[in-house]
Amino acid sequence: MTGINAIKKAIDALPEDDYARLRQWFSEKDWRTWDREIEADSATGKLDFLVREAIDEKSKSKLRDL
Repeated sequence: MTGINAIKKAIDALPEDDYARLRQWFSEKDWRTWDREIEADSATGKLDFLVREAIDEKSKSKLRDL
């Protein structure tokens, strides 16, 4: 059995509460990765276009309240 198949089989065998904890762990891991990517993109200026777009829309009074 390959590594991924063994992992899948182990996940299928988990009790529901352990499976829920695993899903939570994956979700938090994904969010941490996403946060690091956003921070890196922001630091390198990759997101500057969003700021410029927002400023442009604000100058045209096209922004709406959320």
